[in-house]
Amino acid sequence: MAFVDPMSLIHHANAHLEELPRRYRLDRVPNTDMDIQIVDREMADEVRSVNSLSGGETVLVSLALALGLASLSAREMSVESLFIDEGFGSLDRETLEVALSALEDLHAAGRQVGIISHVQGLEDHISAQVRVEKVGAGRSRVVVG
Repeated sequence: MAFVDPMSLIHHANAHLEELPRRYRLDRVPNTDMDIQIVDREMADEVRSVNSLSGGETVLVSLALALGLASLSAREMSVESLFIDEGFGSLDRETLEVALSALEDLHAAGRQVGIISHVQGLEDHISAQVRVEKVGAGRSRVVVG
């Protein structure tokens, strides 16, 4: 198992946050090894606990951390696939568009991006889909398209 330098991860995550809404910046909590805090640029650089984030804010920060980890690990290995499980339902329309644009950029750069979601309207942004549809009587079918 490789060691992840927290400051390098935060640096890479912040680079990805710059491509998402630029409201947030991640910092390390002073005198800790891995604790992260949020700097809210729209609130006069107020320092916030990650526990104070709304659902949509948590999705954006988590996405930035996942992308940062992928960037960090790309030095030693090729990370070609990224799967994101949910969270999109908590984003407002504008933030959803920004997050999807960042994911489309990753796809254009040759990475496979899988999104697991029940949010209506996402299918307009995703060309290749695997859907699970209810058939009835406790059964379902898989549709690939």
